[in-house]
Amino acid sequence: MNNKTIAIIPARGGSKRLLGKNIQSLGGIPLVAHSILYAQQNSGSIDAVYVSTDDEEIKSIALEYGATVIDRPSQLSGDREPTISSLRHVLESLKEEVENIVLLQPTNPLRPIHLFQKAFDKYMELGCDSLFTVSRNHQKLGKISHDHFIPLNYKMGQRSQDMEPLYFENGLLYICKASRVLKNVIVTEGTFPFLVDHPFAAVDIDTHEDLEYAEYLFKSQNIDKP
Repeated sequence: MNNKTIAIIPARGGSKRLLGKNIQSLGGIPLVAHSILYAQQNSGSIDAVYVSTDDEEIKSIALEYGATVIDRPSQLSGDREPTISSLRHVLESLKEEVENIVLLQPTNPLRPIHLFQKAFDKYMELGCDSLFTVSRNHQKLGKISHDHFIPLNYKMGQRSQDMEPLYFENGLLYICKASRVLKNVIVTEGTFPFLVDHPFAAVDIDTHEDLEYAEYLFKSQNIDKP
Protein backbone atom coordinates (compact mmCIF):
# COMPACT_ATOMS: atom_id res chain seq x y z
CA MET A 1 0.00 0.00 0.00
CA ASN A 2 1.32 3.42 -0.98
CA ASN A 3 0.39 6.47 1.05
CA LYS A 4 0.92 9.21 -1.47
CA THR A 5 0.36 12.04 1.02
CA ILE A 6 0.66 11.73 4.79
CA ALA A 7 0.29 14.17 7.66
CA ILE A 8 2.93 14.11 10.39
CA ILE A 9 2.30 15.76 13.74
CA PRO A 10 5.46 16.02 15.89
CA ALA A 11 4.47 16.15 19.57
CA ARG A 12 7.16 15.46 22.13
CA GLY A 13 6.35 15.37 25.82
CA GLY A 14 8.85 17.85 27.20
CA SER A 15 8.02 21.55 27.28
CA LYS A 16 9.56 24.19 29.52
CA ARG A 17 7.46 27.35 29.26
CA LEU A 18 4.06 25.64 29.21
CA LEU A 19 4.10 22.27 30.93
CA GLY A 20 2.27 19.53 29.08
CA LYS A 21 1.85 21.94 26.17
CA ASN A 22 0.76 19.45 23.52
CA ILE A 23 -2.04 18.05 25.68
CA GLN A 24 -3.37 21.38 26.96
CA SER A 25 -7.07 21.81 26.27
CA LEU A 26 -8.33 24.28 23.68
CA GLY A 27 -12.10 24.35 23.32
CA GLY A 28 -12.27 21.07 25.24
CA ILE A 29 -9.88 19.30 22.83
CA PRO A 30 -6.16 18.58 23.44
CA LEU A 31 -3.86 20.65 21.23
CA VAL A 32 -2.40 17.60 19.49
CA ALA A 33 -5.91 16.37 18.67
CA HIS A 34 -6.77 19.59 16.83
CA SER A 35 -4.13 18.79 14.22
CA ILE A 36 -5.22 15.13 14.01
CA LEU A 37 -8.83 16.15 13.41
CA TYR A 38 -7.79 18.77 10.86
CA ALA A 39 -5.89 16.15 8.87
CA GLN A 40 -8.84 13.77 9.06
CA GLN A 41 -11.16 16.49 7.76
CA ASN A 42 -8.95 16.58 4.67
CA SER A 43 -8.89 12.82 4.10
CA GLY A 44 -9.72 13.37 0.44
CA SER A 45 -6.08 14.40 -0.07
CA ILE A 46 -4.35 13.10 3.08
CA ASP A 47 -4.05 9.31 3.09
CA ALA A 48 -2.78 8.74 6.65
CA VAL A 49 -2.12 10.66 9.87
CA TYR A 50 0.94 9.98 12.04
CA VAL A 51 1.88 11.41 15.43
CA SER A 52 5.54 11.26 16.42
CA THR A 53 5.94 11.31 20.20
CA ASP A 54 8.02 10.10 23.13
CA ASP A 55 5.19 10.63 25.63
CA GLU A 56 2.70 7.96 26.75
CA GLU A 57 -0.13 10.42 27.45
CA ILE A 58 0.22 12.05 24.04
CA LYS A 59 0.36 8.56 22.51
CA SER A 60 -2.87 7.60 24.25
CA ILE A 61 -4.65 10.76 23.05
CA ALA A 62 -3.39 10.30 19.50
CA LEU A 63 -4.66 6.72 19.37
CA GLU A 64 -7.99 7.77 20.87
CA TYR A 65 -8.45 10.30 18.06
CA GLY A 66 -7.55 7.78 15.35
CA ALA A 67 -3.97 8.65 14.45
CA THR A 68 -1.14 6.16 13.99
CA VAL A 69 1.64 6.68 16.53
CA ILE A 70 5.34 6.43 15.76
CA ASP A 71 7.32 6.11 19.00
CA ARG A 72 10.09 8.68 18.92
CA PRO A 73 13.40 7.61 20.49
CA SER A 74 14.78 9.70 23.35
CA GLN A 75 17.77 10.88 21.31
CA LEU A 76 15.35 12.63 18.95
CA SER A 77 13.20 14.15 21.70
CA GLY A 78 15.39 16.88 23.17
CA ASP A 79 14.23 20.49 23.23
CA ARG A 80 16.98 21.44 20.78
CA GLU A 81 16.27 18.64 18.34
CA PRO A 82 15.05 20.07 14.99
CA THR A 83 11.60 19.13 13.73
CA ILE A 84 13.04 17.58 10.60
CA SER A 85 14.64 14.75 12.58
CA SER A 86 11.23 13.54 13.78
CA LEU A 87 9.81 13.77 10.26
CA ARG A 88 12.69 11.78 8.85
CA HIS A 89 12.32 9.19 11.62
CA VAL A 90 8.65 8.68 10.71
CA LEU A 91 9.51 8.18 7.04
CA GLU A 92 12.28 5.74 7.89
CA SER A 93 9.88 3.81 10.14
CA LEU A 94 7.32 3.26 7.38
CA LYS A 95 7.41 0.41 4.91
CA GLU A 96 5.17 2.04 2.34
CA GLU A 97 6.30 4.65 -0.14
CA VAL A 98 5.40 8.27 0.59
CA GLU A 99 5.41 11.13 -1.88
CA ASN A 100 4.22 14.19 0.05
CA ILE A 101 4.40 15.21 3.70
CA VAL A 102 2.02 17.63 5.40
CA LEU A 103 3.53 19.00 8.62
CA LEU A 104 0.95 20.08 11.19
CA GLN A 105 2.38 21.54 14.39
CA PRO A 106 0.29 21.12 17.57
CA THR A 107 1.27 24.64 18.65
CA ASN A 108 -0.63 26.08 15.68
CA PRO A 109 -3.98 24.37 16.31
CA LEU A 110 -6.31 26.88 14.66
CA ARG A 111 -6.35 26.70 10.88
CA PRO A 112 -8.98 28.03 8.45
CA ILE A 113 -11.03 25.01 7.39
CA HIS A 114 -10.34 25.41 3.65
CA LEU A 115 -6.67 26.37 4.04
CA PHE A 116 -5.18 22.94 3.45
CA GLN A 117 -7.08 22.12 0.28
CA LYS A 118 -6.36 25.52 -1.26
CA ALA A 119 -2.67 25.23 -0.38
CA PHE A 120 -2.44 21.62 -1.55
CA ASP A 121 -4.13 22.46 -4.85
CA LYS A 122 -1.57 25.24 -5.40
CA TYR A 123 1.27 22.89 -4.45
CA MET A 124 0.09 20.33 -7.00
CA GLU A 125 -0.65 22.95 -9.66
CA LEU A 126 2.84 24.44 -9.43
CA GLY A 127 4.55 21.06 -9.12
CA CYS A 128 6.80 22.57 -6.46
CA ASP A 129 8.90 20.65 -3.95
CA SER A 130 7.68 22.59 -0.92
CA LEU A 131 5.14 25.15 0.25
CA PHE A 132 4.59 26.94 3.53
CA THR A 133 2.16 29.53 4.85
CA VAL A 134 3.12 33.14 5.46
CA SER A 135 1.30 36.27 6.64
CA ARG A 136 1.83 40.00 6.21
CA ASN A 137 3.61 41.80 9.04
CA HIS A 138 2.35 45.35 9.52
CA GLN A 139 4.61 46.26 12.45
CA LYS A 140 7.36 48.84 12.39
CA LEU A 141 10.38 46.81 13.42
CA GLY A 142 13.80 47.90 14.59
CA LYS A 143 16.69 47.05 16.87
CA ILE A 144 18.16 48.80 19.89
CA SER A 145 21.87 49.59 19.81
CA HIS A 146 23.61 51.66 22.49
CA ASP A 147 20.24 52.83 23.82
CA HIS A 148 19.16 54.01 20.37
CA PHE A 149 16.29 52.58 18.32
CA ILE A 150 17.31 51.80 14.74
CA PRO A 151 14.43 51.14 12.29
CA LEU A 152 14.85 48.10 10.10
CA ASN A 153 11.84 48.01 7.79
CA TYR A 154 10.87 51.69 7.64
CA LYS A 155 12.10 55.25 8.03
CA MET A 156 11.20 57.39 11.03
CA GLY A 157 7.94 59.21 10.33
CA GLN A 158 6.98 56.90 7.47
CA ARG A 159 3.32 55.86 7.36
CA SER A 160 2.60 52.16 7.88
CA GLN A 161 0.68 51.96 4.59
CA ASP A 162 3.77 53.22 2.72
CA MET A 163 6.10 50.55 4.10
CA GLU A 164 7.45 47.81 1.86
CA PRO A 165 5.41 44.64 2.58
CA LEU A 166 7.15 42.09 4.78
CA TYR A 167 5.91 38.62 5.66
CA PHE A 168 6.47 36.08 8.44
CA GLU A 169 6.40 32.29 8.55
CA ASN A 170 3.23 31.66 10.55
CA GLY A 171 3.62 27.89 11.15
CA LEU A 172 0.06 26.96 10.16
CA LEU A 173 0.97 24.54 7.39
CA TYR A 174 3.93 23.01 5.56
CA ILE A 175 3.79 20.70 2.54
CA CYS A 176 6.86 19.13 0.96
CA LYS A 177 8.16 16.17 -0.97
CA ALA A 178 9.19 13.26 1.24
CA SER A 179 12.45 13.11 -0.70
CA ARG A 180 13.39 16.54 0.68
CA VAL A 181 12.85 15.44 4.26
CA LEU A 182 15.11 12.43 3.72
CA LYS A 183 17.76 14.96 2.69
CA ASN A 184 17.18 16.99 5.89
CA VAL A 185 15.35 19.82 4.13
CA ILE A 186 11.84 21.16 4.63
CA VAL A 187 11.84 24.75 3.38
CA THR A 188 14.44 26.73 1.46
CA GLU A 189 14.55 30.14 -0.20
CA GLY A 190 12.83 28.53 -3.18
CA THR A 191 9.84 27.30 -1.15
CA PHE A 192 6.51 28.68 -2.37
CA PRO A 193 5.01 31.16 0.15
CA PHE A 194 1.24 30.66 0.47
CA LEU A 195 -0.30 33.86 1.81
CA VAL A 196 -2.77 33.60 4.71
CA ASP A 197 -4.68 36.67 5.89
CA HIS A 198 -6.50 35.43 8.98
CA PRO A 199 -6.40 36.00 12.77
CA PHE A 200 -5.39 32.33 13.22
CA ALA A 201 -1.99 33.18 11.73
CA ALA A 202 -1.11 34.96 14.98
CA VAL A 203 -1.64 31.83 17.12
CA ASP A 204 1.57 30.01 18.05
CA ILE A 205 1.21 28.49 21.51
CA ASP A 206 4.29 28.50 23.71
CA THR A 207 3.03 30.17 26.91
CA HIS A 208 -0.13 30.25 29.01
CA GLU A 209 -0.90 33.70 27.58
CA ASP A 210 -0.69 32.29 24.05
CA LEU A 211 -3.15 29.58 25.04
CA GLU A 212 -5.56 32.14 26.49
CA TYR A 213 -5.41 34.15 23.26
CA ALA A 214 -6.08 31.00 21.22
CA GLU A 215 -9.06 30.21 23.45
CA TYR A 216 -10.39 33.74 22.92
CA LEU A 217 -10.13 33.37 19.13
CA PHE A 218 -11.65 29.89 19.29
CA LYS A 219 -14.72 31.28 21.04
CA SER A 220 -14.98 34.60 19.19
CA GLN A 221 -14.75 32.95 15.77
CA ASN A 222 -17.62 30.61 16.74
CA ILE A 223 -15.59 27.57 15.74
CA ASP A 224 -17.50 24.32 15.91
CA LYS A 225 -15.71 21.43 17.53
CA PRO A 226 -14.49 19.01 14.83
